[in-house]
Amino acid sequence: MKVVKTAGYETRLGDLVRDARDLLRRRYLMLLAIAAVVTVIGVALTTRITPIYKGTARVQIDPSRNPLLRAQSEEQAQLANEAIETEVSAMSSGDLVRDVVKRLNLANDPEFVPAPASGKPPLTPEQKMAAAIGAVRGRVDASRERLTYVITVSFRSRDPGKAALVANTFAQAYLDKKVGDKIGTAERQSQWLQKRMDELANEIRQADERVAQYQAQSGIVRGAASQQGTIVDQQITPLSLQLAAAEATAAEARSKEQSARDQVRRGQLDAISDVRQSVTVQDLKRQEAMLQQTMEDMRSRYGPRHPDFIKTEEQLSAIRKLMRSEEVGVIGSLKANANAAEAQAGSLRGAIAKLEQKQGDNARASVIADSLQRDADSKHAAYDKMASQALESRQAAQNSIAQARIVDQADMPTAPSWPNRKLLYALSLMAGLGIGIAVIVTQEMMVTGLRSVDDVEEEVGVPLIAAIPQVGGKRPADIVVEKPTSQFAEALRNARASLIGVRGQARPKVIALTSALPGEGKTTTAFALARVMAMNGDRTIVIDTDVRRAQLRNIVETPMPRFGLVQYLHGEGSIEDAIEPSGTPNLDQILVTEPYFSSENLFGNDQMPDLLDKLSERYDAIILDLPPLIGLADGRFLAALADAVALVIRWNTTPKHAVATAAASLKADNANLVGTIFTMVDTNSNSIGAYYYSEQYSKYYQGE
Repeated sequence: MKVVKTAGYETRLGDLVRDARDLLRRRYLMLLAIAAVVTVIGVALTTRITPIYKGTARVQIDPSRNPLLRAQSEEQAQLANEAIETEVSAMSSGDLVRDVVKRLNLANDPEFVPAPASGKPPLTPEQKMAAAIGAVRGRVDASRERLTYVITVSFRSRDPGKAALVANTFAQAYLDKKVGDKIGTAERQSQWLQKRMDELANEIRQADERVAQYQAQSGIVRGAASQQGTIVDQQITPLSLQLAAAEATAAEARSKEQSARDQVRRGQLDAISDVRQSVTVQDLKRQEAMLQQTMEDMRSRYGPRHPDFIKTEEQLSAIRKLMRSEEVGVIGSLKANANAAEAQAGSLRGAIAKLEQKQGDNARASVIADSLQRDADSKHAAYDKMASQALESRQAAQNSIAQARIVDQADMPTAPSWPNRKLLYALSLMAGLGIGIAVIVTQEMMVTGLRSVDDVEEEVGVPLIAAIPQVGGKRPADIVVEKPTSQFAEALRNARASLIGVRGQARPKVIALTSALPGEGKTTTAFALARVMAMNGDRTIVIDTDVRRAQLRNIVETPMPRFGLVQYLHGEGSIEDAIEPSGTPNLDQILVTEPYFSSENLFGNDQMPDLLDKLSERYDAIILDLPPLIGLADGRFLAALADAVALVIRWNTTPKHAVATAAASLKADNANLVGTIFTMVDTNSNSIGAYYYSEQYSKYYQGE
């Protein structure tokens, strides 16, 4: 089966989790610092908020006298939602708020009516009242408890005692306003409505009798859903349906007949569907086929003059005559069917024409009947409306609305309703974490360095052959000797294995390490790699060709030499004068005694290739510490002389464009760029950079 790979990289959940974990490992200090600062600020602001207390009273409405009683047998009716919501709105109405302000003299309370600023005239009583009403109305809340008949009224204040007092006053003012008000004129209105209903009932009976009498005289019947019509109307509808069906049948029969006639004129009787479907024709065709087969057998055996052949031929002719006769009969049957269908349709058309004449006579009677019915319907509607008004009037005579009572007095609150300090503390912590995550994600997005194997291969186009971890100390290269089983040493052994190739291939002798920019750990990596090769039995020499910085002399343990690479290339001595032991078995070195700055093309002549040829005869591996590629030409000359070149990249630091530029320079010079090496990798970032620094490998590394 062929497997089709989709374009692009499909991110998996595990990859996202590992990326997030690495991000937290690298920047957890920043996250904690931001979260702590934001949390402290949030806690400080929360403690300065003035607490607000809420007093709550509850009022119950009794629906036993609801005007919308659904059945007389129900012991308790239900108030409509609209009626209850109306009472909820009345709890905070302007009139009720004014009443409460007057009862408690809140117009002179500084919490609701602050004193005017200095230099401004004092407020008039009307202004104080308006300000108090606005302040109190903004602090009162009324709501219905779920689907019950209980209305909750709450009031907020800085004083807990005042919050409970105002809430209880609102509940009491509501009861004083709504309960006990009798409507004096409701009873008289109810009596008048009852008298008018009796008169309408008599008029309705007379109108219904007139409608029924006229409908009976005119032959008008009342169908389903009170739809009126005459007997003629009821007869003509089914006849119309029958006529439509008969005309469709006649058209179909006539079409079949016409089609059959056309086939007869063309001599294609077999193409007629009724002929093909005839059982007799089908049987004769089978006999015809059998006789034809028999004749063919006799023709081949006895010839066309044999008596049996002649007899069979006569039988075949007779059968064909019968077939033609049967086919003619089928066509005649089609014609008869078409004539019968036409006759039936004509009969139905005649019957409908007679009924239509009678229908015209009944039209005037139907108009009169409809007029009488509309008059009766209007009286019915007037009666229903009057009955509804009478019911509302009777209920209003009993009470203005359902009974109400206070079921819970507001108690003095012991804890403020605002702020919820614990919640705000938690929100401050969450906000701090959110801001911290946003900051570290932004920082991560602003990083221009390379971190993953995919980043390297995408930018450079060559594999990552090693990822060297970040280590401390002044001489990191000493770790390969002091701790040969450490992660640092193992990473360099991986680099060696990738550089020398596999068995069966010619291993490179001259190996150059370079970088795009200074300060990427190139010199340390070159010296440590040379030590690893020497410790693995290779006769190795490391050469410092970065003459402008001459850093290798600062990390080796040997005394500063008097003769170095620059002197040798100037012809001031022999190769033996330049080579000196490094202190590590199998490892020699050629250093630069001091930084050398000159405009001359030090490596552009034949001296350096000649030196490498001579050293290749004596050593298994020659490690070149090249200068950075960007901005300097020396590294490009030397990289072209090497058998293999490795580009050193500082993990998460070296910009992508710098790495891409350096790799392009090497490829343009036909240098053999075999891979890249990450340096100073965060060992906690196993899922991003150091691809073998994970907890599963922890037992393999010792002496960390």
